[in-house]
Amino acid sequence: MTKIKFIDASFADPNEDEFVLKRRFEWHLRKLRALRNGVSPQVSGDFEDQLRWNKDLAAVTLAEKDRAKAIRRARCVMRARNKVSGLGHLAQEDRRRLEVLRDGADLVRIGSEHRADEIAAAIHAEMPWMAAATDLLWKAMRRSVRRGEAGFRLPPMLLNGPPGIGKSVWSRELGRHLGVPRCGIEGTAEQASFVVNGSQRGWSTALPGRPLQTILQSLCANPIVVIDEVEKAGTPTSSKGQTYGLTEGLLPLLEPSSAAAWRCPYYQVGFDMSCISWILTSNSLRGLTAPFLSRLEVLHLEPPSREHLIYFAAREGRRRGLSDPSMEAIREVLGEVAGRHVLNLRHVSRMIARAEALSSGPRLH
Repeated sequence: MTKIKFIDASFADPNEDEFVLKRRFEWHLRKLRALRNGVSPQVSGDFEDQLRWNKDLAAVTLAEKDRAKAIRRARCVMRARNKVSGLGHLAQEDRRRLEVLRDGADLVRIGSEHRADEIAAAIHAEMPWMAAATDLLWKAMRRSVRRGEAGFRLPPMLLNGPPGIGKSVWSRELGRHLGVPRCGIEGTAEQASFVVNGSQRGWSTALPGRPLQTILQSLCANPIVVIDEVEKAGTPTSSKGQTYGLTEGLLPLLEPSSAAAWRCPYYQVGFDMSCISWILTSNSLRGLTAPFLSRLEVLHLEPPSREHLIYFAAREGRRRGLSDPSMEAIREVLGEVAGRHVLNLRHVSRMIARAEALSSGPRLH
């Protein structure tokens, strides 16, 4: 695991606060006055000589104006450090929140091409109908290994297909196999760009964006961020005519060059967001602009076949401990109905849940 400098700011030594600087300035003043009065340390440098020298310095008295001057200089140094740190405009509480980034953030990498093959094979075994997405993932992981990248980043992708085929589940499986955190955002529930970018202070609900919050909590710089049903997000407009569309807010974050120097509206500090893996899902491309789509690998997915639905039912049934007769009944229903009606994973999940409830219910005598 590699660390990167995630925040465009510097952090002072936490052990050097205003009080420590004041003591240091006072001690330096004592040295200057001791030397001026003819008191000098012994050159031998042994312990007793050093102890005698410290006693001589402690005997030098400082007036109240000397102590006041030392504290003024200490405060001046602290102000200068805050100014050059890039965090001087923040309140102390916000600086404490960002303090976790002092040593950078972690990047999770793919260890070898063999490991990339294992991850792709495991996800494909779970969801073979998502082969197009898994194939893109597999090639991206192997390419990341060959290039020696410090951390894996999936190219921004849009999984476009009918509802209930497992697009969100696929992203959860990816996060589990990669061992990175996952941030999920519902495009229908959180339409404004604030949920991704954060909002400027002054708003009653001002907060940093969800992706940045995920990184601050996990200290992982390459999480997976999933935005479901992005085409339904819409574009909220303020009373002054300003638009805050979710897709517009995503544009600078989907482009690696601009994401590397992305500036948070809430903290007003730069962060390197270029390592995030963005996975967007949609049921259609209606309403999505050309500039937005040009930043994405758009994959058009088909619904699972009848064989895939039966495969999914068998796997879920085993996981839930359903009996063989129950599973056989579900297979028969799917075999008859799937040919006449369009079914998806949600339909199958409801069948399995109903069979599980019946099998665990009380028996009638």
